[in-house]
Amino acid sequence: MNANKALWEKGDFTRIAESMRASGEALVRELGVTPGLRLLDVGCGDGTTAVPAAQLGAEVLGVDIASNLVAAGNARAQNLGLDNCTFQEGDASDLRELEDERFDLVVSIFGAMFAPRPLDVAKELVRVTRPGGRIVMGNWIPGDPTLVAQILRISSSFSPPPPEGFISPMTWGVEDNVIERYTAAGIPPEKVSFHRDTYTFSSPGSPSELLAQFRTYYGPTMNAFEAAAADGREADLQAELEALFNEQNTSESATSIPATFLRVTVQR
Repeated sequence: MNANKALWEKGDFTRIAESMRASGEALVRELGVTPGLRLLDVGCGDGTTAVPAAQLGAEVLGVDIASNLVAAGNARAQNLGLDNCTFQEGDASDLRELEDERFDLVVSIFGAMFAPRPLDVAKELVRVTRPGGRIVMGNWIPGDPTLVAQILRISSSFSPPPPEGFISPMTWGVEDNVIERYTAAGIPPEKVSFHRDTYTFSSPGSPSELLAQFRTYYGPTMNAFEAAAADGREADLQAELEALFNEQNTSESATSIPATFLRVTVQR
């Protein structure tokens, strides 16, 4: 079994994505999406960016390694009457089913960064983008003090060490690494630019209720709690994450937690 596929099929990321919809729509509005634009969303989940791009008139294909998220994305598109938005299974490290230079814009927001073999990821994203097109990635930043980087840091501290040869997805949040990977894929360094941006996790409930969603449905957190329980440290992990979610909440009546990420733009 592909370990990455197992991780993202383990829970139900659609439940987390519900708290990310507004930020997904806001990001898409900044990308210059126009009717007829051919857009690929890699690691698309159930369409947090793919769906609003289709609503702006783009011809959208979403690719995700998790079959349950592909099914959920197709159901969302159908329910919204978006016949210009389809989802299919695929691996960001090997997009063999997609022809060269097919897309005007390739987007991957917190998706392709989790795929193994980052050099292959960069090559594939470049390969399927037409000359003159763009690639836009959103990547969490290692050591960043905001929500998701801290969730992943805390979770890893309660988890077994990764297998030999494992490359952390957080390395995509380091500018030098990104430049190195795209340079190896044939992109000159001056065509790679960076911008620190914010995604906000919003929920009508309390921070503790949002944490419960992560504990129950987010693969990395689910794995961390299983490992912590096996070591008798489940309560410690819960306490650390409770403190994190409550400290970073900016709303007095609900939950609104900003998370900083690295936005990467590659000019093909």
